[in-house]
Parts: sequence; C-alpha cells; structure tokens
Amino acid sequence: MKAVLEDIKSQKGTSSFYAYRFQVPFFEFKWHYHPEYELTYIVKGNGYRIVGNTYENYKDGDLVLLGPNLPHTWTGKAIDKEPFEAVVIQFSKEFIGAFLGFEEAEQIKTLFENSIRGISFDANSKLIDSIMTLTELDGMNKILRLISVLHELSQTKYKLIAPNTFHTIVSKKSEMRINEVCLFIQKNFNTAISLKQVANQIYLTESNFLSFSKKQLEKPIPII
Repeated sequence: MKAVLEDIKSQKGTSSFYAYRFQVPFFEFKWHYHPEYELTYIVKGNGYRIVGNTYENYKDGDLVLLGPNLPHTWTGKAIDKEPFEAVVIQFSKEFIGAFLGFEEAEQIKTLFENSIRGISFDANSKLIDSIMTLTELDGMNKILRLISVLHELSQTKYKLIAPNTFHTIVSKKSEMRINEVCLFIQKNFNTAISLKQVANQIYLTESNFLSFSKKQLEKPIPII
C-alpha cells in the first residue's frame, strides 16, 4: 500500500501548528504520512483504522497520537447517515522541540518517543473538552492550550498501537494488492462481504489471502 505524503506546511499558513475540526459524510480511505506529529480525536465515526502495519476498529471517542512519517488512515461509512466528525492537531518536531529541553517536559518527551508506534488514549471528559476547544483559540492561548493538552496526555493511561516500529512494505505487488482490498472494503463498508469476494479482488484463494494479509499486517484485514 503506497502511502502518500501530505503537505501540512502549506495548509497551516502562518500558524505555528495546524488544528482544525471537520465533518464529512464518511471517512475516505486515505493511506498517507507526514513529518509532523498528529493528534486525532474522533468526535463521531466508526470503522477501522490502519496505523503502520496494525489495524483496529474505532468508534466515537477514539483518541490517537501518531509520530512523524507513520503511515495511517481512518476509514468508515455512516450507518445512521449522520456525518462523521473529527478534530486533528498537527505540529512539527521543530515546534515542539523548543519545549522538550526542559526537565519538566520529560514525560512529554517519552510520549513522543513512543508515538513512533502510535498511541491510543483512554482520556477523560475534561481533556477531551480541551482538545475540542483548541481549534477555537488563536495566538499564544492556542499554543499554551496545546502544551497543556500534551502534558495531560503524558499522564493519561495509554497503549501502543503497533507492536513494532513500522517498516514500509518493499514489494510493489504487495502495496497494490493491499490497496485494492482496502478500497473494495471501503466501497462495500455497509454490505456483508465474504472472504471469497475479497480474495477474488487480488486473485487469491481464501487460504492464500489469509496468509497474505497476516504476513503484511499484524492480523488479517477485517471482513464483515
């Protein structure tokens, strides 16, 4: 699956970091990466996300921190026709590096070191409120709120998403096959899909498809 580089520098304009809230009919499969850290909170949505070589189901309240250049995507289609909504905060190593030299920032520094494997949080409502309202701030208040959020995250219970540091799939053929399967699942997200149907997309038998997906991801690609 060929990850696409996302150009965040041109999107954030003159701001020190990029923070926005958006609604869409569904989360489109978009396998991508960028050199910035990314904190994503799913206000409303469900489906599955792929981070590095690991996929997991997600739902409302999903909160994830991703390290630089870690390929990822959230995908899913609404069953109740309500729009999906998310808050995304992206910031560079250079921006946050100015704060990490302080002894008081040791826990945040550890958090960022672990983010290379992706981090999932079990956050409380107060922290979520801080994240949700961050997009409404500007100037120094916006920066201070982000530092406060990161401090709270460093003291919040979390788990690593990917068991190992991700290494890009080297086989072009494997990239194309996984991309084909993921796009097929996205297009048929609300429909029952058989293992045979998915295997047929890349011309494999059911048993060979299971072996293929286990090899490329930590567990097989989900079939409804």
